[in-house]
Amino acid sequence: MTDLVIPNHIGYIVDGNRRWAKKHGLPPYEGHLAGHNSFQEVMIATFDAGVKYVSAYVFSTENWKRSEEEVSKLMGLVLRLLTTDLPIFDKNNIKLVVLGSRDKVSGRIIKAIDDAELRTANNTAGTLALCFNYGGQLEIVDSVKKIVQSGVSADEVDVELIERNLYAPEVPPIDLVVRTSDEQRISNFMLWRIAYSEMLFINKMWPDMNKEDVTEIIKEYSNRSRRFGK
Repeated sequence: MTDLVIPNHIGYIVDGNRRWAKKHGLPPYEGHLAGHNSFQEVMIATFDAGVKYVSAYVFSTENWKRSEEEVSKLMGLVLRLLTTDLPIFDKNNIKLVVLGSRDKVSGRIIKAIDDAELRTANNTAGTLALCFNYGGQLEIVDSVKKIVQSGVSADEVDVELIERNLYAPEVPPIDLVVRTSDEQRISNFMLWRIAYSEMLFINKMWPDMNKEDVTEIIKEYSNRSRRFGK
């Protein structure tokens, strides 16, 4: 049996909540709520497996196009994650960082983000990077804007400089991207950090994910041979 190889960073594209609700004859919110409950179990199990960085795509910049009611309920779940659920991550010594734009985000949620990041700043067991109001292209654009505003000459721009100006630059490249619901797309997720990521598409909707799936994900990663273009 292959010895387990633990990735340093797993990125989850959380997908299938609405389809799960439809399959069960429920309104979309019930799918998001079920996905929220699975989120806690999967994240903690991933850290317990030894993964140091876990990122999760929970709300994209394109998700604002959904109905006002659905967006409102999603904002409520995000707020719950950042406040009511925060002790779960704090108890497990998990640091929380939020990657994304603050455009259109309510002051209440911005305060919750700031408070959650401050409260967990000294936790050391792992880092959870929430991609909220996030777009991979926008992140790179914002990085370039910061570099231009700093007055750096074109000759000084390199890969390392762009990386230092990304959202939460301490979050490293992703080793494995996991997308649920059998959709085989990137959907603008962490475009810079997935340059050499392994990809894993799972035929299971996010609300059906659990800690046993994390074990299988680690096993699958252990069987991969990463080449980094070699």
